[in-house]
Amino acid sequence: MRGVVTEEQGRQNIYAVEPQMYVDSEVRTGFTEYAEKLNGRLAMIGFVSMLLLEVFTHQGLVSLLQNL
Repeated sequence: MRGVVTEEQGRQNIYAVEPQMYVDSEVRTGFTEYAEKLNGRLAMIGFVSMLLLEVFTHQGLVSLLQNL
């Protein structure tokens, strides 16, 4: 068993096992598939939110901000 140390009196100290470290060599900046999917999903959420805002307030975003 890894991470277990037994003392002279028979007591065991159980230590946490360090996780395996690794380095990801793939570059994750720029136009990656993950970034494009995330941007698309956020755009869909924003578009649906704008439609719901107009349905419930009967005003667009610009007119709603002008009335503040």
